[in-house]
Amino acid sequence: MSNENKPEPKKHSFEAEVAQLLHLVTHSLYSNSDIFVRELVSNASDACDKLRFEANQNDALYEGDSELRIRIDIDKDAKTISFIDNGIGMNEADAIEHLGTIAKSGTKAFLEKLSDAQKQDGNLIGQFGVGFYSGFIVADTITVESRKAGEPASQGVRWVSDGTGEFTTETIEKPTRGTTVILHITDEHSEYLDRHKIKSLVNKYSDHISLPIQMRKEVWQEEELTDAQKTANAEAGETTKGEMPQGQMITTDEWETINQASALWTRSPSEITDEEYKEFYKNLTYDYDEPLTWTHNRVEGRLQYTQLLYIPKKAPFDLYQREQKHGLKLYVKRVFIMDDAEQLLPMYLRFVKGVIDTADLPLNVSREILQESRDVKSIRDGNARRILTVLASLANSDEAEKQEKYKQFYAEFGNVLKEGLGEDQSNRDKIARLLRYATTNDDNVVTSFDDYKGRMKDGQKAIYYLTAENLAAAKASPQLEVFKKKGIEVILMTNPVDEWAMNFMFEYDGTPLQNIAKGAVDLGDLTDEAEKEEAKKAEETFKPVVEKLKGVLGSRAKDVRVSNRLVDSPALLVTADGELSPQMIQMLKQMGQPVPESKPILEVNPNHPLIQKLESAEQFDDLAQVIFDQALLAEGGQLEDPAAYLKRVNALLMK
Repeated sequence: MSNENKPEPKKHSFEAEVAQLLHLVTHSLYSNSDIFVRELVSNASDACDKLRFEANQNDALYEGDSELRIRIDIDKDAKTISFIDNGIGMNEADAIEHLGTIAKSGTKAFLEKLSDAQKQDGNLIGQFGVGFYSGFIVADTITVESRKAGEPASQGVRWVSDGTGEFTTETIEKPTRGTTVILHITDEHSEYLDRHKIKSLVNKYSDHISLPIQMRKEVWQEEELTDAQKTANAEAGETTKGEMPQGQMITTDEWETINQASALWTRSPSEITDEEYKEFYKNLTYDYDEPLTWTHNRVEGRLQYTQLLYIPKKAPFDLYQREQKHGLKLYVKRVFIMDDAEQLLPMYLRFVKGVIDTADLPLNVSREILQESRDVKSIRDGNARRILTVLASLANSDEAEKQEKYKQFYAEFGNVLKEGLGEDQSNRDKIARLLRYATTNDDNVVTSFDDYKGRMKDGQKAIYYLTAENLAAAKASPQLEVFKKKGIEVILMTNPVDEWAMNFMFEYDGTPLQNIAKGAVDLGDLTDEAEKEEAKKAEETFKPVVEKLKGVLGSRAKDVRVSNRLVDSPALLVTADGELSPQMIQMLKQMGQPVPESKPILEVNPNHPLIQKLESAEQFDDLAQVIFDQALLAEGGQLEDPAAYLKRVNALLMK
């Protein structure tokens, strides 16, 4: 018996929306046709979950069959794939309501706001509540046969549609409860009639559904030889030993489970071996190496979720390409939702791999929903805290093996971790404790801020650091001269991200951080009274020279002053407090960012013969420009006019 769904007064316009929706599903919404397997298995799992819930109150609904399962059956001759569950099932009214009434109120507005980019996101299908219709990506017709649990076998229903917005229903005899969704596969999608293809998709998308997912078992059937063939082989002295037996794979009537039906992350960590964790990581990431370490934890509270997070041994080649895909694999109730859910991790932890499984997000969650969800933000924050805790346990361990692991980690990912100083204010202190640097006392990148503080001199009020392009440039910087003279250790930061990151960190554990290349250096109690008096006297003595230098250099220098940080060099350039350093300016230029005008301060060494010569120099102007240019070169800068510099130097050498 065939029936049209009797529309309400607004049915005609509603049908137009249905047709629009189905056209979208079948022609543009899905960029990955494989997704229909996930959707139909997920629907079958939901039907079983609903039966289990209802049967808690009425055990008779099981009808003597409480072993819930999902089966997938392929018929190559008929060109069909059937998804069979023994869940709650539907009667005719349910089929019309749940399968026929596709669009909900507001669907038209939703369709209108869909962007082209969103149409390529297969996860959006769930926002319609019609993941079932993803079957039309690969099928030209869908037949559904179902019977609701607890209702007579004679009250089964057959629902048929070709995806054009119309469908038929008829009553059928169905002895078993549950639903069978039959996809009539189009010729262009015949690849899905391959058992191994479907099995691989179940393993990818639904491997960890808690219910058994079954397919008919295939066995190898050897070819039977006739008596005449056996006799002929014997007479010829032939043997089949070591040869590939002749035969073929045949499909049996026996069903076998093709999924694990128990997600590794849902098991207790005490039941999982290290080898199992490592093997899961390799399957998850396609990494040939084992992970450096991992953490497996069940989070309880307002939100409940399981996190299985891995830190790789090696950085991927695209680690610094921030537009590349990254993130965690997201499951909801053990149903795979998406790869690379970047919203579950802050950007500075983009190297972390793993799985998040939660029951607190809807199965139809999309990337747009993830972006706006408060629950997702809580999960992201929890993941960040967990990873930082794991790293701290390695960094602070007394065990040599864990210390070595942290060195490995820091060599690969330390500079990415520094990005967190600017990106994650709530965890800034935790991140800072994990950072390691070279210093003027040790070229190896092993010194933490805590190590440095433990070695600070009596009376030292600040943590001193210097940024430079590389270690050699840092160690040769004239900025260090007074610190070397007094034996004060300075942290040497030699990665481009350091300059940016330190803009967000002004103190550590109550101790100010001071960039020795910025502003005036105040060594406080580390400078004795005699030195202070000498510096004051030098300022007065060289005041005329300083004023003359200001006039000659003009717009090249923001200011000129007598230095208290130089010992051997004649001059150096200093960045004024609150202004961008040369390294930061260069970084912004490389990124194509606008750079505000910034002029350095020239500091001169009153005890250097070249500066003392300035007082009576006939070629004061040329010498002043050469001193400025040499200070610029000493800090790794580039001359605006190298030819003019050489001309001045040559002229001075001829005198």
